[in-house]
Amino acid sequence: MTQVLLSNARLIDPEAGTETVGAVLVANGLIAQVLSNTAEIEAIRQNADQVVDCGGKVLAPGIVDLGVKVCEPGERHKESFRSAGRAAAAGGVTTMITRPDTTPVIDSPEQLEFIARRAAQDAPVNIHPMAALTKGRQGREMVEIGFLLDAGAVAFSDCDGVVTDTKVFGRCLTYARSLGALVIAHPQDPGLSAGAATTSGKFASLRGLPAVSPMAERLGLERDLTLVEMTGARYHADNLSTAVALPALARAKAAGLDVSAGVNIHHLTLNELDVGDYRTFFKIKPPLRSEDDRLAMVEAVGSGLIDIISSMHTPQDEESKRRPFEEAASGAVALETLLPAALRLYHAGQLDLAQLFRALSLNPAKRLGLPSGRLTAGAPGDLVLFDPDAPLVLDRFTLHSKSKNTPFDGARLQGKVLKTWVAGTEVFSRV
Repeated sequence: MTQVLLSNARLIDPEAGTETVGAVLVANGLIAQVLSNTAEIEAIRQNADQVVDCGGKVLAPGIVDLGVKVCEPGERHKESFRSAGRAAAAGGVTTMITRPDTTPVIDSPEQLEFIARRAAQDAPVNIHPMAALTKGRQGREMVEIGFLLDAGAVAFSDCDGVVTDTKVFGRCLTYARSLGALVIAHPQDPGLSAGAATTSGKFASLRGLPAVSPMAERLGLERDLTLVEMTGARYHADNLSTAVALPALARAKAAGLDVSAGVNIHHLTLNELDVGDYRTFFKIKPPLRSEDDRLAMVEAVGSGLIDIISSMHTPQDEESKRRPFEEAASGAVALETLLPAALRLYHAGQLDLAQLFRALSLNPAKRLGLPSGRLTAGAPGDLVLFDPDAPLVLDRFTLHSKSKNTPFDGARLQGKVLKTWVAGTEVFSRV
């Protein structure tokens, strides 16, 4: 049994909500002990196979990133499991929950098994795939949820393809409820949001861009939650971004519905004004919102109303982005920028590190029934060591992702990942 002692670290325990100074002993791929007593640490140091001095930097559970797009099969030139895995390790992401909106769509057990094999061969981090909710993400016919669960699907989602037929969506929720499956949806009224490139308001009008009202998100969420109340299904809203949607979420949680919600890191750290003069790297889905909406999202994460922060990593090639704003593809790569961008909220005094890692690691793991995301004995040795104060000027061409479409290109950030471990094995080191 190999024993690795990670000593002299600031330990972040998102489950207890604490930050302490101490050490972590990893043995046989699992956290064996979390130590704070100096004498105990010294005694274990004598027998450990390897000792890593963390230099007083922060040691936390590895990030569990819910909603990563890896473009295999079909668009491997944008992102592969090999490149996404390297990017994840460099960003402190030890578990990726991958989306099914590939070409072709992941909607059968055979395709899911292909994904699992490629991931195991090529990626140094854990990968758990989602499957589509309807065949071809067309919103007409439910997939074989039971067979896909058996094949390893951790959740079911049509991603940004809204199932507009309420009868079909209700049936999907009912069947998922009978099997205990988690349904992940992107709340949006597709009629209102069709063709939109930004959020409605003065800025969109001045730029002459087609826009969507924040009410489209509220309408979509209200409909979904009504059907969840009817069926009793497990439901996650993957990408909330507007203040007007939050009261509906609060009511659903207060009523005891099995619902959770997530927010994209870009909606926590950027706003609609960052689009500037039609900068297409800032075009994401849903579009960037007002500063009031951004602050409301940050507050909701702090209070626990919003459970999960994710990257919504969406690679796009240069040809897809170097187009007029209305025509440019939506999405941004974010596996490597997720943590330094999230640390903007820490440095601004809006969230502490335990709150951040509750949303980045613990809550997504709990929602998906995974053992990771914790800094406790018996949990997997999936860990990230980082310096929250290290300055960083991001150069997109240094990113490990094949695609380089990040809105943070040239941005001044604080926070660098120093080392990443998966099951106690070092998969990334900057030092």
